[in-house]
Amino acid sequence: MIEELVRRAAVDDDVAVEELAEIADAAPGELTPHHGLMLDLDLLWPAKLFRAADDVTVRRLVEQVDDGQGQGQGQGQGRLNRLLLVLAHSGHPLAEQALRRWFTSPPPGADELHAGSLAYALEGGWTVDTDGRRRELCGDTAYEWLLRESAGEPTGATCPWCTSPLWVAADLDVDADPAVRAALAHTGWSGRLVVETCHFCACYATLFSKVSPDGGSSWWAGNTPPGYLPKDAGPEDPPALLPVAGPVRASPYQGSAWSEGGSTLGGRPDWIQDADHPECPGCGQPMDYLGLIGGADIDDGEGAYYLHLHQQCGFAAVNYQQS
Repeated sequence: MIEELVRRAAVDDDVAVEELAEIADAAPGELTPHHGLMLDLDLLWPAKLFRAADDVTVRRLVEQVDDGQGQGQGQGQGRLNRLLLVLAHSGHPLAEQALRRWFTSPPPGADELHAGSLAYALEGGWTVDTDGRRRELCGDTAYEWLLRESAGEPTGATCPWCTSPLWVAADLDVDADPAVRAALAHTGWSGRLVVETCHFCACYATLFSKVSPDGGSSWWAGNTPPGYLPKDAGPEDPPALLPVAGPVRASPYQGSAWSEGGSTLGGRPDWIQDADHPECPGCGQPMDYLGLIGGADIDDGEGAYYLHLHQQCGFAAVNYQQS
């Protein structure tokens, strides 16, 4: 069945592509035996199909980049871009070695790209820190994030930009909840984590807050409103909902920014657009991903809020994407 889907997807059958993408989310290893055929048919999109690529596949991909095949078939930088995305999504050690090498010795065609090779790592959910070590930005354990009516009282804090009451998008206790502890293990956080933001203005700009292990959360004074932020929208009440960890998901990739019930704590983000891991205001490094809250779970809307954390500097962030 998968081989048939691969052959159909290679001739632009959108239904087959969607079915393969669902397999990549639920059980990426099931696609591993078919990666050779995908390369033979030049099926490189979506890149997440190669999440579980093995040594043989990664070596073939690296060889294609080194041999200048990223410039082939009249696609210019388009094919090279896809090859680098595939390697980043694989997260394989051989892919990491190649991306590091190409950062200092760019491959053929790299001059037409818009970013260096290591920038692609963010699409795969990892990065190379300033000390040269690889750091995973996402966790390998995910839980359904169930939106429940909030039992707490509003904090009284308001958005400095639009005067809307701030929204407690997350109230998590690593020490008290095993699910939270597992989902946030990659962040190094301990204690209580409250992420408070403006549900309205976060749709227009990444909003940062200072957080502390006692549950403290405060608007970061360095947040800067973009010029396109509506000036006359007036205050809006935030969702009277608070996400609560539910059952564990079978795969860390099963969060959905589109579907009702897709809100997910931990795991890997379902980006609607390109990956957007905010840079920590304290140190400039990409922040760790915490989870997503889908618009379909809030008010039947589209789009999704993405939550992030950098434990070392004590910053949380919320950004938003929509189609």
